[in-house]
Amino acid sequence: MTETTLSSYVKEPLVFAQENFSSSDELFEQVNQKASDLGWVREDFLERIKKREETFPTGIQLMNFGAAIPHTDAECVLEEFVAVVTLQDPVAFKSMEDNSKQVEAQIVFVLGLNQPHAQLEMLQSLMGLLQNEAVLSELLLATTATELISTIKNNQL
Repeated sequence: MTETTLSSYVKEPLVFAQENFSSSDELFEQVNQKASDLGWVREDFLERIKKREETFPTGIQLMNFGAAIPHTDAECVLEEFVAVVTLQDPVAFKSMEDNSKQVEAQIVFVLGLNQPHAQLEMLQSLMGLLQNEAVLSELLLATTATELISTIKNNQL
């Protein structure tokens, strides 16, 4: 059984540093386009991730940042990945705790996992990361996909 670490699922084609998206839908469309081009997701991935985010929002307000961890059903994912997106301007996500509130997310982890146990382990791992302001700051300052990946690997995430 492989270890469920962020660095084992983060793959360069799905790492976006300092991006600008006008909405979470636009962000999902970009991730879906790349994952689709690579043959990593089924054609219903985009529709299902949007629908799941609407029903079960994933925005998390941290001390100094907003984050989101959108994901969808395992059967939509053909090749596992975690897309990492840092944003120049935050994108609004509904809060996980109160869907009437907005979280201005500056970092988004889109989970493309097809093993239910891996999804839970990855969520736990990411919750640990989200509580580490120093590493989060480092991720948010990265200007390239390579820097983002190095930060993740250097911090053994």
